[in-house]
Amino acid sequence: VYGVSFTTMFFRNAYLNLPSELIQSAQVDGAHFMRIFWSIILPNSGAVIMVTVIWQTTNIWNDFLFGASFGDALSQPMQVALNNLVSSSTGVKEYNVHFAGALMAALPTLLIYLISGRYFVRGLMSGSVKG
Repeated sequence: VYGVSFTTMFFRNAYLNLPSELIQSAQVDGAHFMRIFWSIILPNSGAVIMVTVIWQTTNIWNDFLFGASFGDALSQPMQVALNNLVSSSTGVKEYNVHFAGALMAALPTLLIYLISGRYFVRGLMSGSVKG
């Protein structure tokens, strides 16, 4: 729910850059709204869809507040478990365990950026350049 405003802005800015002549020519050819959406708008939305997937996945994966507030020991997210691991009451600092946990927590987000990172900048910039 928190990401709806950002993703709406991403899609709005990307769709403002679509030439209106494409949509008008499809309307002249007799295409209805869903045909225009499926044939013209959606194929041109790859970059902004990838930005939305990256943005939402990162925000959900790193959501510490709700996991710490509402989660129990069996369903807590990785970040809350790491926090509980670091602030254990044993007094012994096991840096190898902490760094392994931090790597495990960062790995999914890092993989998403590595796989689809080229779309991220392209999608963010698609709605920002006018001219």
